[in-house]
Amino acid sequence: MANFSKPTVPRFSVDVYQNEFLPEGGRDVNAIVTVTSTGGGTVDAGVHGAAGVVIMVDCSGSMDYPATKMRGAREATAAAVDTLRDGTSFAVVAGTHVAKEVYPGNGRLAVADARTRAEAKEALRRLTASGGTAIGTWLRLADRLLSSADLTIRHGILLTDGRNEHESPEALRAALDACAGRFTCDARGVGTDWEVKEVTGIASALLGTADIVADPAGLAADFTAMMGQAMGKGVADVALRLWTPVGVEIAFVKQVAPTVEDLTGRRTAAGPRAGDYPTGSWGDESRDYHVSVRVPRAAVGQEMLAARVSLIAPDPAGGDPRPLSQGLVRAVWTDDLAMSTSINPQVAHYTGQAELADAIQAGLDARKSGDHDGATAKLGRAVQLAAASGNADTAKLLSKVVDVVDAVAGTVRLKAKVAEADEMTLETRSTKTVRVKR
Repeated sequence: MANFSKPTVPRFSVDVYQNEFLPEGGRDVNAIVTVTSTGGGTVDAGVHGAAGVVIMVDCSGSMDYPATKMRGAREATAAAVDTLRDGTSFAVVAGTHVAKEVYPGNGRLAVADARTRAEAKEALRRLTASGGTAIGTWLRLADRLLSSADLTIRHGILLTDGRNEHESPEALRAALDACAGRFTCDARGVGTDWEVKEVTGIASALLGTADIVADPAGLAADFTAMMGQAMGKGVADVALRLWTPVGVEIAFVKQVAPTVEDLTGRRTAAGPRAGDYPTGSWGDESRDYHVSVRVPRAAVGQEMLAARVSLIAPDPAGGDPRPLSQGLVRAVWTDDLAMSTSINPQVAHYTGQAELADAIQAGLDARKSGDHDGATAKLGRAVQLAAASGNADTAKLLSKVVDVVDAVAGTVRLKAKVAEADEMTLETRSTKTVRVKR
């Protein structure tokens, strides 16, 4: 069994990177906000609350084709159970066209120790593949189980090998809406018969990660790593709070590292001129956010606070949310052309990374629809952006879909034959970014 100690409650810091100078009458202010939490995942910190994890395993009939998928899923789930920290509440759910409790049963969670781990792994031996796929029912059962105990950290791990064919897209959307903000969830697709946008959509809605495990033999290592990450979380339900003065409009708020995630539409009101954007659970990690606001026009020499960015977490005692750290976004009007036209390197980098993700998605969609010219143009632009930003991992994935003639110019040719796993991997990982070199 892996030895994961209970995480400490991390300490948060906020750093703002921007060019605050605007030309006379300029209105658009962009800033990269780096949020860093440190000190998590190192020593016992039971004071901050308990953690719970529900593992949802696809047991539909297709998991038997080939049989290595079901075997790999059982082994991966067993490995994840072994990675559970002592005292963590957990359950295992079998997902088909309905959701069934595998362990411990009776609508409750088990508490991880040597005995319950052994019992859970024994229960996994009885998993067989049959039936269809209705992922919304799996998520709703996970929500009920995680709600059955007093938990601070609530997390799900979901594995599927097929499309969500036994419930409507509206039913899955309703389940995601019902579960959003109640627990986070990492989603994985095994093999190549599942729908990328379904799996990435689940992870996006529930503030988790998404990835492909094309070869079932890789599941155990992936599940172990996922559970290890979950065990390192020290504080849940952290929000990025944005306060803006009168007259300032918010253009967008996006997470831009380690992945691109648009949070603009997830704002909830938090008092006069303030709104909260969900960021999920945190351990020992760092993330970057792009905040873009539009300020009123002003004359040279004037300056103003364009926005105040704060990290907010729930009060364990049930009081008002507590501030963790904050940073300021400023606007200063100048007639110095060099100062007002300089693009901050962090802003430029992540603007390119967001465009890279969009170009990959648009290019793959065009390729699927038979628009070869459109696909070539978009994927060529993606190659150009990946090369310019040093995103070597994405560049490597792109090279399996296109022949790169000139990376700097973005000149490419579509490959005549592309392995389905390669195309799905590129699509699934299209939002992964690289950090800017400061």
